[in-house]
Amino acid sequence: MTTPTLHINHLQKNFGKFQALKDITFDIYPGEVFGFIGPNGAGKSTTIRTLLGILKASGGQATIFGKDVFKDAVAIHSRLAYVPGDVYLWPNLSGGEIIDLFLKLAHNKHTEKTDQLIKAFQLDPTKKARTYSKGNRQKVALIAAFSTEADFYIFDEPTSGLDPLNEEIFQQEVLKLKAAGKAVLLSSHILSEVEKMCDRIGIIRQGKIVETGTLQEMRHLTRTVVKVQTVEPTPEIAALVGVHNVEVNQNGSMTLAVDSEHLDSLMEYLSKKQILSLQATPPTLEDLFLRYYDSEVQTNEQ
Repeated sequence: MTTPTLHINHLQKNFGKFQALKDITFDIYPGEVFGFIGPNGAGKSTTIRTLLGILKASGGQATIFGKDVFKDAVAIHSRLAYVPGDVYLWPNLSGGEIIDLFLKLAHNKHTEKTDQLIKAFQLDPTKKARTYSKGNRQKVALIAAFSTEADFYIFDEPTSGLDPLNEEIFQQEVLKLKAAGKAVLLSSHILSEVEKMCDRIGIIRQGKIVETGTLQEMRHLTRTVVKVQTVEPTPEIAALVGVHNVEVNQNGSMTLAVDSEHLDSLMEYLSKKQILSLQATPPTLEDLFLRYYDSEVQTNEQ
């Protein structure tokens, strides 16, 4: 089996009595884009800072390229590229000068690819960094990262401040990294972005990984929304196993949610009632995320 680029096993991080990370376990393999999602304060950035060797773990293990993330941080960083969610730049240097400085620090050079990225992201590299908007500061870091020849890329909310066109370019570049066999950790609150690019997803809540897997594997935990109209009445439908939130619409159709594992039995029931129209909307990553977020809210209210 392929050796993981990143291996995290029961990682913990305490700040005094506060336990920011309670139990983080997941792997990322070469050629894989891993989505790391969760509400603000869940522990995403703390996990990433620990992986970068900025914070020292309180327990558990984390390795990149088989090396300890804290003890071997210098060796790891020579093969790693990182873009934070809020980029701070040297105000008196131009964007182009900063990109070249980042590349030099990573023992890389300004290449034709760098110029192509500057053009694609529509960055003016001659302007001083102090004149840049948040979006332009993000572009500088992204151009430098995508120009760097690394084996592992960490993006922490990288598209904050970017317009939709630049988000699309970011997504294309990440997929190129994947095709080249690079490992990518993407922390994002933009669920559609994660859904488009990521092979597997990890959901973090209150310092714990509550679910990992492919979106397809995780969709069994969510519900399909069905809008249906039948010739015959369906008085028993709300009592069927796996059926939730039945609503009757003004035109006589019904909208309901059904657990994916009970979709077959619902279809069997509806077919006996002479279906006039049927529309089924598959569950999304947002549904899955909200399932955990809602359960957290309910737990706190009890």
